[in-house]
Amino acid sequence: MTRYEQNALTSRFEAHRDHLRAVAYRMLGSSAEAEDAVQEAWLRASRAETDDVENLAAWLRTIVSRVCLDMLRSRKTRREDPVGAIPDVAGDERDPQDEAVQAESVGRALLVVLDTLGPAERVAFVLHDLFAVPFDEIGPIVGRTTVTTKKLASRARQKVKGTPEVPAADLTRNRHVVEAFLAAARSGDLDALLAVLAPGVVRRADPATLPPGVAAEVRGARAVAEETIVLRRNSQVAEPALVDGSVGLVVAPYGRLVLALTITVEDDRIAAYEVISDPARLRRLDLSLVD
Repeated sequence: MTRYEQNALTSRFEAHRDHLRAVAYRMLGSSAEAEDAVQEAWLRASRAETDDVENLAAWLRTIVSRVCLDMLRSRKTRREDPVGAIPDVAGDERDPQDEAVQAESVGRALLVVLDTLGPAERVAFVLHDLFAVPFDEIGPIVGRTTVTTKKLASRARQKVKGTPEVPAADLTRNRHVVEAFLAAARSGDLDALLAVLAPGVVRRADPATLPPGVAAEVRGARAVAEETIVLRRNSQVAEPALVDGSVGLVVAPYGRLVLALTITVEDDRIAAYEVISDPARLRRLDLSLVD
């Protein structure tokens, strides 16, 4: 490749960088890893012959998708942040603000659910459902036939959407209750919390979730509300999700699951909730998006 051709390819690649980064971020859930994937895609593209490339955008997306698939497959264990608290980003090469913006734009709950998918499922779902890439283009990336690729994406879609355990009308009402609780927690509004909590509400939590001296179980609306205000930091990175088929909350800084709240709603008030932080328990949860 001549210097002129190299410069031309560089210019054209940069024009597609934002799109490639968006694809990679949804596949990997990390800005730093997405940047690494895009850089690796550039290295592969710069070494390839491009004379026969008719659709540069699709070609580059294929390269970065294959890079992401390799990265997903190479992950030995599920990422785990320190339980019960927002991870300390001191000394972390990631830009916390950039990570927060990325997670907010995609949706923390979606990133958490995507992290439960297998590598091929995740790639197929992201490319088809989020970027409308045809299955006949996705198949060669994941090493499957078009028919099998459709099945992969369908299976992933079922996991993402989940199967609610309550009727749709109750699901909607429960979501409104959970969202009201979350909004009150974020704003530190004691009256709003008292309005959404049942008088005899019970809060349970894994011990590792709590600061020293805080009881694993708290009863009564005022006690729970006052504690929620004191510990409301986690609410800033929480989003509603289906947790084991019912509306709950996931706490996911940078889109990485740290805590999950299973919530019981009775008579349009929260009657009980449990804060789960134990990694083994988190992995056993059935997580999906709530409509």
